[in-house]
Amino acid sequence: MANEVVLLNFQPSPYATRVRIALAEKGVEYERKEEDVFNIKSELLLKMNPIHQKVPVLIHNQKPICESLIIVEYIDEVWNHHSPLLPSDLYQKAHARFWANFIDQKIFPIGSKLWTSPSDEAKKAAKELVENFKTLEQELGEKPYFGGDNFSFIDLALIAFSSFFHSFETLGNFSMEAECPKIVEWANRCLERESVSQSLFDKFQTHEAVLGIKKMLGLDS
Repeated sequence: MANEVVLLNFQPSPYATRVRIALAEKGVEYERKEEDVFNIKSELLLKMNPIHQKVPVLIHNQKPICESLIIVEYIDEVWNHHSPLLPSDLYQKAHARFWANFIDQKIFPIGSKLWTSPSDEAKKAAKELVENFKTLEQELGEKPYFGGDNFSFIDLALIAFSSFFHSFETLGNFSMEAECPKIVEWANRCLERESVSQSLFDKFQTHEAVLGIKKMLGLDS
């Protein structure tokens, strides 16, 4: 059977970014199909992800895998010849999954309130977001990456959201460098990897999109 790999992608999506980084880390060749997630979704997307009807979807030999972290784990297990993303030790693997889940629960859902909520709620969200980043700083400690000496699962889970750091700072009225210097240093270190730098969406284009959402919701005053 041919090793056919297709990614249903939306370039600005941090969740799709995770998958792009994972594929790049593994050196997997694939076909990318862009989805217009805000307008007409393709028949292929509706067929491959009928439950949530959202990207990313990895289609491997015509079989769909959905949800970004599940996709990343799948990629790590199928293309396991090099660049492991999850540790083999079961405890360390559970530890990595815990922090990836923390990121999914505590970073973007809180950060997005800065442009989807009224002013008072947005201020509370900014404070909570900074605290969550500080919690991640404690987990990072003095290590170069969350996985230790090597870029791995937790790093990949978080760096995909770094395109939004500029928006978090601007709308939350805080400085990432002042509040969370270790996270900024870590992000810059990750950006030195070609798999990351070529996969991330531009932070200024991201911010334009964020402002568009804020205006659409009538919260731009």
